[in-house]
Amino acid sequence: MTDQMNTRQGRRKARTEQKANKKGPKKGLFKKIVMTLVVLAAVGIIAGGVTAGVIIAQSPPLDEEKLMLAQPIQIHDQDDELVSLLDTGEKRINASYDELPENLKNAIISVEDMRFYDHFGIDIRRLAGAVRANITEGFGAEGASTITQQLVKNLFLNQEKALTRKVQEQYLAIKLEQQYSKEQILTMYLNQIYLGRAGYGVKIASEAYFNKSLEELTIADSALLAGIPRRPSYYDPISNPENAEARRNLIIGLMEDQGKITSEEAEEARNTPIEEQIDYTEPETTTPYAAFYSEVLKELEENDEFTVNDIYNSGLKVYTTLDQDAQDHVDNVLKTDDFIANYPDNADFQAAVTLMDTQTGQIKAIGSGRERSDNRNDFNYATDGTRQPGSTIKPILSYGPAIEYLQWSTAHILNDEENFTYSSGDPVRNFGGTYKGNISMRSALTSSQNVTAVKALQEVGMDQAVPFAKQLLSLPDDMDFYEAYALGGFNTGISSKDLAGAYAAFGNGGSYTEPYTIRKIVFADDREINLEPESVKAMEDYTAYMITDMLKSVVSSGTGQQANISGLPVAGKTGTTNFTQEHRTQYNVPSSGSPDSWFAGYTTNYTAAVWTGYDRTDKEGNYINRDNAENRIAQHIFKAVMEEVSAGVDTPDFVQPDSVVERRVERGTEKLPSAGTPQSEIVTELFVRGAEPTEESEAYEEEEEELDELPSPTGLQASYDESSEQIIVSWNYPGSVDVDVSFEVQVSVDGGGSQTIETTSDQQAIYSNISPGSTYQFSVTAVSDEDSDLRSSPATTSVTIPGNEEEEEEEEEPTQDEGSGDEEQPDQDSPDDGENGSPDNGSGDEGEDQSGNGNDNDNGNGNGNGNGNGEGNPNNGSNPGDGNGEGNGSGDNDESTPDPTTPEDPDDDDEE
Repeated sequence: MTDQMNTRQGRRKARTEQKANKKGPKKGLFKKIVMTLVVLAAVGIIAGGVTAGVIIAQSPPLDEEKLMLAQPIQIHDQDDELVSLLDTGEKRINASYDELPENLKNAIISVEDMRFYDHFGIDIRRLAGAVRANITEGFGAEGASTITQQLVKNLFLNQEKALTRKVQEQYLAIKLEQQYSKEQILTMYLNQIYLGRAGYGVKIASEAYFNKSLEELTIADSALLAGIPRRPSYYDPISNPENAEARRNLIIGLMEDQGKITSEEAEEARNTPIEEQIDYTEPETTTPYAAFYSEVLKELEENDEFTVNDIYNSGLKVYTTLDQDAQDHVDNVLKTDDFIANYPDNADFQAAVTLMDTQTGQIKAIGSGRERSDNRNDFNYATDGTRQPGSTIKPILSYGPAIEYLQWSTAHILNDEENFTYSSGDPVRNFGGTYKGNISMRSALTSSQNVTAVKALQEVGMDQAVPFAKQLLSLPDDMDFYEAYALGGFNTGISSKDLAGAYAAFGNGGSYTEPYTIRKIVFADDREINLEPESVKAMEDYTAYMITDMLKSVVSSGTGQQANISGLPVAGKTGTTNFTQEHRTQYNVPSSGSPDSWFAGYTTNYTAAVWTGYDRTDKEGNYINRDNAENRIAQHIFKAVMEEVSAGVDTPDFVQPDSVVERRVERGTEKLPSAGTPQSEIVTELFVRGAEPTEESEAYEEEEEELDELPSPTGLQASYDESSEQIIVSWNYPGSVDVDVSFEVQVSVDGGGSQTIETTSDQQAIYSNISPGSTYQFSVTAVSDEDSDLRSSPATTSVTIPGNEEEEEEEEEPTQDEGSGDEEQPDQDSPDDGENGSPDNGSGDEGEDQSGNGNDNDNGNGNGNGNGNGEGNPNNGSNPGDGNGEGNGSGDNDESTPDPTTPEDPDDDDEE
C-alpha cells in the first residue's frame, strides 16, 4: 500500500515538474515578444516623429501676403503660347470682421466646420471619422479639413491627396491658429473663397448677386452664398438656380439643426423664392476669348482631380486647344456684318459655332452669340445652349444604325409612302403631304424625308439605334427615346458642341473623341496632368464612310448646297425645327416660321456645328423665315468659317476603306443594271463588302457618255435687301453631274442689254448698282471649268426695286425660272409630323407627342413647349429644277406650306 502511494505521489511529482518545465520556456518567449513589440513601437514612434519632423521642416512659411491674394490662371493656346492671365485678384473686395453678418458666419461654419470655435486648427473628432473612412475605403476617401486647414491649403500648399501635404496642412493650421485669432482666420477665409461669376470674397458677391451690402443679407441670402464655393458653376444661382436653391435649403437645415436659427426662421428662409433673392449686377471685368475660356473653366470644374481652389487660387498653367486665328475669325463672322450680309435686325437673334479638329476632338474655336462679349460668365450659346436638332439627327439615329447593324447600302430602297404610321398607330407625314415612292437611302437622306427616317429606325430597332446614338451624343443613360426622335423631336436638346462631336466621328472613320479644350495642366510645383481623352470606336469604318458619302450628296445637291465650298470635300446636314400650332397662333407665327436652323458639317481636317435662332421665341416676329435667305444663315456661317480655316491647308478627301465596295446599279433599285438599261439611269452606290451584288454588267464598265449640255441651275431667286440696298441672287445646282462648273451671272436693267457682272464658283451673287423703280433681270449659266464650250441653258429671274409709294403698289411679284420663288431654299428645314413627335396630348407615351415638342396640328396636339421639330423646306412644293411640282416630297417640298395637321420635317427642304 505504501509502495503504491509512493508510486502515486511520485507520479504526481513527476507531472508537476513536467508542467513547471513546460511553463517556464513559454513565459520566457512571451516576454521576449512583448519586449520586441515595445522596442518596435518605440522605433516606429521615433521614426514617425523624425519623418514628421522632416515633413514639417519642409513646410512653406506662413506668408502673410498670401493670406489675402489669389494667383491667376495662366491660359496657353494650342502652340503653348501664353494667351491670357485670368487674373482673379481684380475681382476681390476685402471685408472686415465687423462687416460680416452673424447669419453669414453661421451659414459658412454650419456647412464647412461646425466646431470651428472649439478646435485648435484640427478637429480631432472629424479627423477620427476620416481616418476610419480612409482605412475602410482607401486613402483620400474622406477629408477632415477645418476652415483653418482649407485656408492654409488654398494659399500655401498644392491640392494633392498625399500624406506629406496632409501633415504640412495640419502643422500650418495649428501654427496659423497660434498666430491669428478665430475672427481673423474666418475673415481671411471669407475674403479669399471663390464665389463663381461674382469673383472672390463675400463682399463683392453680396453686391453682385443681391445688390446688397453685407449687413443687409438675409438668412436665405447667407445660405445661398455659403453653398456656392463647393462647385461654383454647378451652384451658380444665375445659370443653375434649381441647384443653388437645393443647396441653400440644405445649409438652412444645418443651421437649424445646430441651433443657429429657429425653426420659424428656417421655414421662412426655405420658402423664399430664389428669383426674389437675385438682383444680379455683372462686375466690371473683361476677358478676351470669353466663350472659349468659359468652356475651359467648366471642364476644370467637372474634373474630380481639381478642387475649386486648385482652379482659382493656385496659379494653374492650363494648356488648351485654342487656335487664336480661328477664334478671331469665328468672332468676326458672328459679331460683324463683314461675312454674313443678311443677319436679322433683331437683338434676340443669336448664333453659335463650335469648331473642332475632326481627327483629335480638340475644340479650336467657340462662337457664342451675336453681340461681342468679353465676360466669360455670360451664357455660352455654343456649349450651354441646348436646342432640338431637327433633321441633323437622322444620320445619327436612323441611317447610321441601319448601315451599322443591317449593312444597308446607299442604294437600299425605302418606300416613301403616305399611309405610314408610328408603332403607336399615329401617322407619319412628310412636309407638305408629298411622297416619293421607292427611293434609295441616299436620296432619302439628301432630301430629308420623314417617312423613310422613321422606317429606318423601326427596322433597325430602338434597342440598337439608341445605344449607337448615345455613344455619339453622350446623352443621359436614363433618357427615354421615342420613334419621333428620328426626326429630331427631342424633349431635351443638344448643343453645337455635342453635335460637332457626333459628326466628327463620321469624318474620323468611326472613332469618337469627346470634344475638349484642355490638353494638360501644370501646377505651380511643376506637376503635370495630361487631360487629353482617348478615342473610342463608335461604329464600323464602313458606316462612317457611307454616311459621309451620302452627306457629301446633301451638300452638293441637297439641302446643304449653300455650305458647298469649291475644291473642298465637305459633308454635312441641315436641320430646322418647328413651332407648335398653339405657339403659332399666340405669337402670330406664319407656317414658314421656325425657331431653329442648324448646319453641321466636316472635312477630314475640321468639323463645325452651327446653330441659329432666337434667344426668346415668346415675342412676335422672333422666328426664322424659311421662305427667305434667313434660313440659310447657318450654312453661310459654316462656309465662312470653314473656308478661312481651310485656306492654304491641304484637305484630302475621305478615304474609302476596304470594307466598302462600289457597284453601278439602276437608279431606284439595288439591282445590277441589265445590258439594255439606258445609261442615264445608272448610278454608282456603296455597299458593305460581302453584302454587295455579285457581278456588275460588262455593258457598264466603260466610261460614261460625254455630256452635250450641262444641266441648268435650279431654284434661281433674286431678292432685294432694303437695309443694304443690294440684290441677293442665289441658286442651286445638281450634284449628280461629275463636272466642275462655274456660274456666269448676267443682268439687264428695264429690258436693256445684258452684261456679265461676275463669274463665280459660289451659288450666290450680290448686285449693288441699284436704281429705285427699276426692274432687274438676272440670268445664271453653268459653264464647265475644263471646257468653256460646255454650258447650260441660262436660268432667269427678275426683281423690281420699290420707288415711291405709287410705284410700290404696282410692283410686280418676283418671277423665277423653273418653279416657285421659294424653291431654291432646299436648305430650310421645317418639322413634319415625325419631327414633332407622335401627335396627341404630349404625355410622351406611345401615340402621344413623344418628342415633347408638339405637332404643328390644328388641334394643338403635343406638349406645346414651342420647339417642335423636324425639317422642312419653305419652297412651295415644287422641285427647284422643274417648276411644276415634279419633285414633291424632296427637300424642296419642305418649303411648301406646312400641313397644319401634321408635324413637319424641317429638313424636307433638302433638294434632291
